[in-house]
Amino acid sequence: MSKDLEKKEEELEQSLARQLELFKAESEDWLKIGGVVLAGGLIALAIVKTRRNRKDRKTDEALAVLEREGLLTKDIEKKLTEDSKSTFWPSISQRLLILGLAFAKEKFLPNLFASQPEDAEVEEAGK
Repeated sequence: MSKDLEKKEEELEQSLARQLELFKAESEDWLKIGGVVLAGGLIALAIVKTRRNRKDRKTDEALAVLEREGLLTKDIEKKLTEDSKSTFWPSISQRLLILGLAFAKEKFLPNLFASQPEDAEVEEAGK
């Protein structure tokens, strides 16, 4: 009986070792994927920051030129320096509206033409 227990113990240890090796191999793959995603995010962040800095620099140059020429007013300065207020929700609502219209067209348009002969039959029966 002790030999059976030793054999089971050995088998369990081997299966645990195989599971740990498999887990390590899968973890390496996930780490590689995570590293690629992180690097992509950092690159995207760097691009956005450089574009924003370039835009700010151009705005500052335009403000300097307008101030030099004496054309700078508070309204112009506010319009040039104020951040644009574009949001995610208006575009999503527009897309949902278009999606709803397309769904309604697919659902009701075939029924619209199919129900006309039935109405004609009801009208003829009433006469």
